[in-house]
Amino acid sequence: MEEYTSGWEGKIDNTKTFSLKVVIENLGFKNAKFKISNKQHIIDYSFDAKNTSTLAIPFAKNYSFKGQLSTNGKEINGFIKSGMLLYHIKLTQSNNNIFTGTWNLLMVDELKSLQLYLSVENGAGSDFEAYPIFGDNRFTGTWCSNFQKEKDLISFTDFKTGLQFKGTLMTHKIQLGIYLDKHEITQIALKKSTQEWQIGGFTSDYKKSVIELSIMEKFIIKDSLPSTHAVVISRKGKIIYENYFDGYHPNIPHDMKSASKSISSAIVGIAKDKSLFTNTKQSIFNFLPTEYQQYKDSLKSTIDIQSLLTMSSGLDADDYTKERKSLASENNYQPTRDWTATVLKAPMIHKPNTKAMYGSANPYLLGVAIDSIVSESLELFMDKYLFQKLEISNYIIQTDIKGNPYFGGGMYLTPRAMLKFGELYLHQGKWKSKRVFSKKWVQDSFKKYRNLENVPDKNGYGYLWWHNTYKVNGKNIASVEARGAGGQYIFVIPSLKIVTVITSGNYRNGKTQQPELIFETYILPYLKS
Repeated sequence: MEEYTSGWEGKIDNTKTFSLKVVIENLGFKNAKFKISNKQHIIDYSFDAKNTSTLAIPFAKNYSFKGQLSTNGKEINGFIKSGMLLYHIKLTQSNNNIFTGTWNLLMVDELKSLQLYLSVENGAGSDFEAYPIFGDNRFTGTWCSNFQKEKDLISFTDFKTGLQFKGTLMTHKIQLGIYLDKHEITQIALKKSTQEWQIGGFTSDYKKSVIELSIMEKFIIKDSLPSTHAVVISRKGKIIYENYFDGYHPNIPHDMKSASKSISSAIVGIAKDKSLFTNTKQSIFNFLPTEYQQYKDSLKSTIDIQSLLTMSSGLDADDYTKERKSLASENNYQPTRDWTATVLKAPMIHKPNTKAMYGSANPYLLGVAIDSIVSESLELFMDKYLFQKLEISNYIIQTDIKGNPYFGGGMYLTPRAMLKFGELYLHQGKWKSKRVFSKKWVQDSFKKYRNLENVPDKNGYGYLWWHNTYKVNGKNIASVEARGAGGQYIFVIPSLKIVTVITSGNYRNGKTQQPELIFETYILPYLKS
């Protein structure tokens, strides 16, 4: 592989190659069909659909669709499981027993660049690594592994999206195919790169505004507030400002990172309202399978639901401190084969409900608990009782190692959907006058239980919601926030009846908290006036 260790590039055939059409035919009959296509047929899978209450379709090796028919029989809401992701798909009835929907495999509905680059690295004999990089950087990128070579054939897998890459090594060329299992999506001819790769650099032309935020816009466009992707603001439930940058637009789900922890909190609240568990003082061990009861002792048995919601479990689960290794930190448990065992093996460093330390292991255990008490799959429960209520269908859920929704973070929602979620809390658990979860859950969630001791600003913390205070014209304004790495924020300001969403891509430049600066300096003064 030495001679192939280089940068390579080629062109995808069209902008919608990875925007796949999904069709279910003959629903209710034994000879039903599940089909996926772009310009060509990719999947044509026969299955028995006599039972339409819940559909479970294993349409290829390691790929499946799971969904439910609506009560009016006119749509199917479900998820395609591909790699580490659960892509929500809404299929609507277009004809008798024919339901159609769209699967945007790369999150975007249409590519702004046809360029595909391939970095082949560390080639020696049959050993190599290969990393595909799309010219359209609105796609969040691949996580490739399982690099194989046999004669002139190479292969590797993106375990995030589930895409399979298979290449043929030729003279001065690599013919690269992209597949779902053995089913071809497209072929791309790659040649060695001779120029610098052109990645991103897009502009956006979508803006909707009744307020003027020109100074903020100038600094974003001039890159003084770098990698800001969207700013959306509502007052009293109405959007008063919506603007996108760097090629983003309203229909692209954005990686929320840990901001989706607040969504995990909402799911716990919905389960509580449905009496699926008694109260937040119940021990986590009441919900764990038998194989994990061995980790229970007199202190760990007092880890309850509330302690997990408030990052106060007492476990050595510290995602912030870099000076020491935390045994239940996200970086430590995620590479292991059994995340739950790794987390529960970690020592206790505090009594539960006494000190708060930010660590994703806490909401992760909540996901394990809620999964054990819902009657359907957890993702279908989330969709039915939260997202359908908010009329949100364009979203993606990241999974844990067992393929269940990961409550530690990583959901993809559009900025408008994130705004709806914030408004749900502003309106005390109601959406369009309909109750989604109780007012008491909102009140409990927004309480300040204790301060996070391992984060720079020692913020107050609720049920997976951050607290912060901003100063505008000498006055303090309290904010409750969902926050995610790279600058993903939902600001809820009850005193002003305002919700603001900012999404960003500041993952490696130390500007992950830039939205706070934008909000305090360039947004709040104008909203106050």
